Amino acid sequence: MPTRLVHLAFDANDVGGQARFWAAALNWEVVHEEEDEAVVAPAGFEYLSPGAVPIVFVPVPEGKTVKDRVHLDLATSSAEHQAGLVERLTGLGAKPADIGQAGVPWVVMTDPEGNEFCVLEPRDEYSGTGPVAAICTDCHDPAALARFWSEAAGWTVIYEEDGFAGLRSPAGTGPFLEFLRNPDAKRVKNRLHPDLAPEKPDDRDAELARLLAAGATRVDVGQGKVTWVVLADPEGNEFCLLSSR
Repeated sequence: MPTRLVHLAFDANDVGGQARFWAAALNWEVVHEEEDEAVVAPAGFEYLSPGAVPIVFVPVPEGKTVKDRVHLDLATSSAEHQAGLVERLTGLGAKPADIGQAGVPWVVMTDPEGNEFCVLEPRDEYSGTGPVAAICTDCHDPAALARFWSEAAGWTVIYEEDGFAGLRSPAGTGPFLEFLRNPDAKRVKNRLHPDLAPEKPDDRDAELARLLAAGATRVDVGQGKVTWVVLADPEGNEFCLLSSR
C-alpha cells in the first residue's frame, strides 16, 4: 500500500486564530487546539476517511512574504451561494485580493494572515467535494508533478490538460489535488504542505525509499530533531512523511 494524504499542514503566526477562521469559513470544527497545533475537520469526521482532508495549523515565526504556491479553492453551488459566501468570509476577516486575475468568474481573497484562496463559481465537477473543491499547487510541469503525487498520495489522475492536471482519492470523494502551470520560480518555503503517511503495518523506511526513487528529496527547513521526515517533491514543494497509521 503506498503512502496516502492524511492532512494539509498550514503555517500560522496565530494558530488558534487561523484555525477558528478556517473552521468558520468551511463550516467545520476546531477538533483539537493547543499552543503548538490546532486541527480543523468536518463535524463527526472519522480520521483517515477520504471524504475530506483535515487542516493542521502549526506555529511559525515568519510572516507571509510572497504569493502562496499552494492554495485552497472553495466550492459553491450557485451564483447566490458564491456571493453569500464571499460576504460571509469578509465578515470573518477575509479580504479581496488582486493577483492579476482580472476577468475571471471566481473571487480571489486572502485569509487574516494574507494567504490567498479562491471562491469558485459553481462547477459541476466540484458538486460533491464538500466546501474545499481543490488543493491547488503552482508548478512548471503539471503532468509530471501529477504523476509524482499520484504515487505519493495514492490518488488517481482524473484529468490532464495543457497546463493543468488533477487527482482525486480513489474513493471518488473529497477535494481534488490540482497542479496549475505557473512560470514563477519557487522562492520560499510553502506555507501549506501535504502530510503523508503509510498505512499500518507498512514500513515507513521502505516508503521513504520509494518516494526518493520517485523523485522526492530530503530537505532541511529548520525542523531539527523530529519524528517525521521532511521531503520535497520534484519541483521543491515541501511535504512531510509521518509514521504509519
